[in-house]
Amino acid sequence: MDRDQTEVLIAAVAQAAADAQAISIVGSGSKSFLLPDVSAGAAGSGGRLLNVAEHLGIIEYRPDELVITARAGTSLKDIRQTLQREDQLLPFEPPAFRDQGTLGGALAAGLSGSSRPWKGSLRDAVLGVRLINGLGELLRFGGSVVKNVAGYDVSRLQAGAFGTLGVLLDISFRVIPAPRMQQTQVLAMSAADALVQMRAWARQSLPISGLCHLDNRLWVRLQGAESAVRSAVAKLGGESSSDADFWSRIDNHQHPFFQSEGTLLRQRVAPAQPLPENWDGLIEWAGAQRWQFQKESASEPTSDWLPFDHRFARAQCQRPGGNMLLGDYQQRLRRAFDPQQLFNPELGHADSAA
Repeated sequence: MDRDQTEVLIAAVAQAAADAQAISIVGSGSKSFLLPDVSAGAAGSGGRLLNVAEHLGIIEYRPDELVITARAGTSLKDIRQTLQREDQLLPFEPPAFRDQGTLGGALAAGLSGSSRPWKGSLRDAVLGVRLINGLGELLRFGGSVVKNVAGYDVSRLQAGAFGTLGVLLDISFRVIPAPRMQQTQVLAMSAADALVQMRAWARQSLPISGLCHLDNRLWVRLQGAESAVRSAVAKLGGESSSDADFWSRIDNHQHPFFQSEGTLLRQRVAPAQPLPENWDGLIEWAGAQRWQFQKESASEPTSDWLPFDHRFARAQCQRPGGNMLLGDYQQRLRRAFDPQQLFNPELGHADSAA
């Protein structure tokens, strides 16, 4: 399916800008649990909803150049199916919550999957974007070839901006060949021992593309040439897992761990940072990303833990932790792209750097 809604979206934004009317951008709704109620935000500010889910379709796919360009409303499922036919994939493994995620939603949220430490983040794979700014102007940044490095890398600013810098139209991503072989090994060990072991493996040449510790077990995903994977399996030991969907269930929060009661918290730290006493959570990214649940009766989490719920996007856009410099940069960028700060007003405020 191919639908180009560029002119419709430009006209809608231009009219909203002329009327000084706030715009709440919505898509497929797969990440609605990470956002405040956008419909309430638009209504409360006398604004309007702008749905970009109908702007979809793959514009260009060049397997020989390892590049794909698609409209923001294109589903990740369609992108993956297209890439699979050429034995290729998105290196950053974006979650597609409820299997409804879109390419634009993936970039706006800036979320990467289990392979991030080894294959790079979503931001690293962005080559270029087209978007509509707060004046209703059509802008293009970056390009659609891997070697395009001219000018400021503005396109990557869209990763994690949650639509506050413009309405995403088209996005070009770098893709990679699919691995020849994949194998997951499971080793029994404590969380503290797992952190030590993961740091030791980081200093070795191993085809690791995923590390996850949960319930006193360390899951290790190996990907690459068959000889390299088999050699690593013999070296690491453990038991081979037959759970082909384990990593997808972790990335998409379908694993039973994510069904626990309380507020789900996410923390990003230096991989070797020690764990707190009585640790009871999930560790991934070789120790750099950690998840745990906070009981509703507990006090507010510290600034380096972010609730992964409807407060998440707001906190991301406001840079929690008292970092006024980053907050100031964010506001200056936002004013440059959206002078009236019309886009997604429920996610940020003028005093967010304070």
